[in-house]
Amino acid sequence: MNKNREISNGMKIGIDARLWNQSGVGRYTRNLVYNLLKIDKKNSYVLFVRKQDYENIKYQISLHFGGQANIKYNNKLKIVSVNVSWHSISEQIQFPRIIEKENLDLMHFPYQIVPILYKAPFVVTIHDLILHHFMSGEASTQPYWMYGFKMLAYRMVIYSGARKAKKIISVSKSTKNEIIDHLRIAPSKIEVIYEAADDFVTDAKATNFKDYFLFVGNVYPHKNVETLIKAFKLIAKDKNVKLIFVGREDYFYKKMKKKVGDLLQSGRVIFVHDADDQTLLSLYKDAICLIRPSLMEGFSLPPLEALSNGCLVIASDIPVHREIFEDGILYFNPREHMDLVNKMEYILSLDKKSKDQMVIKGLKKSKEFSWNKTAQQTLRVYETL
Repeated sequence: MNKNREISNGMKIGIDARLWNQSGVGRYTRNLVYNLLKIDKKNSYVLFVRKQDYENIKYQISLHFGGQANIKYNNKLKIVSVNVSWHSISEQIQFPRIIEKENLDLMHFPYQIVPILYKAPFVVTIHDLILHHFMSGEASTQPYWMYGFKMLAYRMVIYSGARKAKKIISVSKSTKNEIIDHLRIAPSKIEVIYEAADDFVTDAKATNFKDYFLFVGNVYPHKNVETLIKAFKLIAKDKNVKLIFVGREDYFYKKMKKKVGDLLQSGRVIFVHDADDQTLLSLYKDAICLIRPSLMEGFSLPPLEALSNGCLVIASDIPVHREIFEDGILYFNPREHMDLVNKMEYILSLDKKSKDQMVIKGLKKSKEFSWNKTAQQTLRVYETL
């Protein structure tokens, strides 16, 4: 690390923002960067973005800061365009060379894939180790042999990054325990820093939907949507309700649509793909409740977003949900669809007073988390290295 620069002008910190426009890690990266730029008066930042996203990301940052980002942050923010895809050979070979040209004091990889050839100091955020538990070929569109090879390479890269990192940021205590158990990393090397719900700085966009349960996210195998579908089929026999899935259409969504053919045709199951913030906000506000049936998560953002917008939540009884939400939501056994049916019927039976009390409890819980707090704690990690 350049000590003279640290003393006089602060550090020059790089952030891998190639996933900026994606959900999940992209949302984490965007909110972290926005808030670091707001609070950090000392250090400068270099964002590495995909070539095809360069102009769009410049515009997003400028828009976020009222059109003044290029002026106000010109001396503390540089955006570097790279023609490097994630999970590629060029990520492992070409990307380290590009980063090294910027002469950084510290690099932050907000996603757990760190180029094996990268030698300079870095921090890595590990969101989950779900693929260590769900390695079935059902989680991929590729042939089994290719999937097996990629999973072996994935594990090697994760292990290498975790071992070489100056510090690991984990988004929950549950994920920290996974890192300790599966990667054999010393607990003192791992800092738990929670994520937060987005502040939807927009008005809700009116939709024509009513009387619906809501699911938000992808439908990979660990999301356990089969249990949700089983439960909803039973509820739908006696109740005039719908189930709305919100998520980017991909192979797994297309595959799931075949399983709900009759319900899809009758309009009881609805798919909303590529929802903007206005639409998502409206869906949260008007839903009977959000249902999160996952078998495993690293943090689980949609329930927190739901709570912050006055939406009740039913979620699987897994360690990370208990850690994050405590008594702010309802829980069910993710292996028992009848338990979910019972919780859905309970929500439907609530009177206004009881529902309002649950909403208030959820709102209170959601206020414990903020991206400003995430950025403050992340900045402390940078400055202690």
